[in-house]
Amino acid sequence: MDTIINLQKKIVPEMTDLLVTRYQILLQVSHEHPIGRRALSSKVGLSERVLRAQVDFLKKSGLLDFSSAGMTVTEEGMGILKELADYVRKLEGISSLEKTLGEKLGIGQVVILPGDSDEDEVVKQEIGRTCAGILSKILADGEKHIVAVSGGTTMAAMAANVFGARPNTVVVPARGGLGDNVELQANTIATVLAQRLSATYRQLYVPDSVSSDILNSILKEDIGVRAVVDIIKRADILVHGMGRASVMAKHRRMSPELVKKLMDDGAVGEAFGQYCARDGRQVYMTNNAGLMHQDLDNIKTIIGLAGGKSKAEAILSVIRASRQDILITDEAAANEIMRLVEENV
Repeated sequence: MDTIINLQKKIVPEMTDLLVTRYQILLQVSHEHPIGRRALSSKVGLSERVLRAQVDFLKKSGLLDFSSAGMTVTEEGMGILKELADYVRKLEGISSLEKTLGEKLGIGQVVILPGDSDEDEVVKQEIGRTCAGILSKILADGEKHIVAVSGGTTMAAMAANVFGARPNTVVVPARGGLGDNVELQANTIATVLAQRLSATYRQLYVPDSVSSDILNSILKEDIGVRAVVDIIKRADILVHGMGRASVMAKHRRMSPELVKKLMDDGAVGEAFGQYCARDGRQVYMTNNAGLMHQDLDNIKTIIGLAGGKSKAEAILSVIRASRQDILITDEAAANEIMRLVEENV
């Protein structure tokens, strides 16, 4: 069932509301048959004009019968109701959770995929794939865009699934390299994304977490690096992953002493080099030539993606620390985030 819902949300997201509406019409008629159109309109909260189109469709599909007394559900319609019950319950639950989470966290759009990335790698891939679809729609406006991307496995899945030629787009890494896995570094993901979009790209050849003295020296002496940094600072779209502070600190090969200090200071989440406490307080920021926390105010659209119950606290800390316009996550993380919020953690 989770796979089918994922496919539906990705390919025909508008179908969710329509399916739920038609299910609710059938359900209401089954409880109160025979019922007239005006009474049904009041019960399901639809205008008579909108309702007429839906009940006509259900009649043509053999799911409703009309008579002078009113509407009734056919035998086939009753069978459909039974088969759809669990499916619609799941759909409605996720849609409600998306709306509630968005309101609680102040995020304009929340997209939740069924499942738990911690237990199923496919869910993580679906988060990336869903983000690819959203990004593709944003870029379809024909405007010139500069897209900054971070690294990570979910981001790699996003880049591999983007579609559509967007030659006006420039793709850049949000920050420098991270760890030994070249395929998951921001530079590589920026390259893959640009190739998928037939766009141009720039790479930032500055290691992550260099000392401030070395970083200043590079920016002063290397005109090429400075030019790329200038482009990165003008990004109008940022797509980034979120991770647990302890895990990301090890990826960045921080000293055991610094890792301990981060943990002692309450760091639980990390995004684009920013380590955040549970309440959104910035605990530490790595030195880097790319985007810094103060640059986010100049970015029009920020998309954060991450999933898994184990990352819930990390995701919440990043959301509290920095603006997110779109959040893409999974059901397990969303439910845990909601629990943390409701408990005022």
